[in-house]
Amino acid sequence: MKTGFFFIVFGFTLLMAFYVSLRGWQALSPIRNAGSWYMIANIVLFVVMMMGFMARGSMPPTLAKTITFIGFSYMIVMIYLLLSFLMTDVVRLANLLIHFAPAGMKTFRLWALLLTLGGVAIAMMIGNYKFNHPEVVTLDIRAEKPLQNKQLKIVAASDIHLGVSIDKKRLKKYIDLINDQHPDIVLFAGDVSDNATLPLINQQMAEELSQIKAPLGVYAISGNHEYYAENPYSTAEYLKTAGIVTLRDSAALIDNSFYIVGRDDKTNHKRKELSEIVNALDKSKPLILLDHQPFHLQDAQKNGIDLQISGHTHNGQFFPGNLFVKNMYEIGYGYRQIGKTHYYVSSGLGLWGPQYRIGTQSELVVINLSY
Repeated sequence: MKTGFFFIVFGFTLLMAFYVSLRGWQALSPIRNAGSWYMIANIVLFVVMMMGFMARGSMPPTLAKTITFIGFSYMIVMIYLLLSFLMTDVVRLANLLIHFAPAGMKTFRLWALLLTLGGVAIAMMIGNYKFNHPEVVTLDIRAEKPLQNKQLKIVAASDIHLGVSIDKKRLKKYIDLINDQHPDIVLFAGDVSDNATLPLINQQMAEELSQIKAPLGVYAISGNHEYYAENPYSTAEYLKTAGIVTLRDSAALIDNSFYIVGRDDKTNHKRKELSEIVNALDKSKPLILLDHQPFHLQDAQKNGIDLQISGHTHNGQFFPGNLFVKNMYEIGYGYRQIGKTHYYVSSGLGLWGPQYRIGTQSELVVINLSY
């Protein structure tokens, strides 16, 4: 199944690269040799991109990081060129039908390509800055439970994707940002690791993770990317060495005043129903749910959850992905209250693949919960 999926994705990506290369070569035909250099660049960058996908785990760390950055950056460029060439072809088709610019198509195609490349370059520079400078999003909410006159400062992060691209050096910046918020408790809402724990082990990332300062502890759940690791438990086992507790279809009573409920990722089709996990809990106390993928939000509402924190969507990561996410999920990004349940779906502190936030923002979430 995995092999078949790989060949489908590879075939689609190859066709996309072929189309982008051919249309660019044709558009650059008025400029001597430009089309040939464009074609060569596309072939080389496509190979680099595939090396980043398939062989980064077997490369020295510095080389792997360089290869993946170049390859994933090309992926962004290729996607935007694909959209540009498709729109250009629509204009060309319309011109064939109604002949509104019989002599100007070559010039139009050339300028469309040059303007697209210029626009993409600017967008990527801004997008890389937005990735490298996460925002701190602050939310004040109240749990509608018997009043304990307490205030809890939660710092939540999802989709860090630690590994080759997001390395120990960047992790240190994330930990500093977390500690700067002076949290009572820190919650990781899945996809702490990217696709393997070996890069975390080799870079001794537990040294940084163990520096988180939160008097009520650090808790995590598995996301879908934890299931891409050596086994579904390897990330949790590694996080344990840093003092981080992973909740897998279980709950923890904290300070005898509230619960953290952690669901296993939806990737596990045998995960427990939420009702099985919370039935025996004292629901007069606030229930905070970590569930990586924001599906079936009504489950939290039906089971007396006060706050659900999710991630996974990255808010599309780069435009127009955010438009798709908005229509794929009931909450694709941000805060909403439904009934007595508060929901927050984070765009993620880190990200997968290309290190650009185009039309989105990397973020750390601070939730001040009164109860």
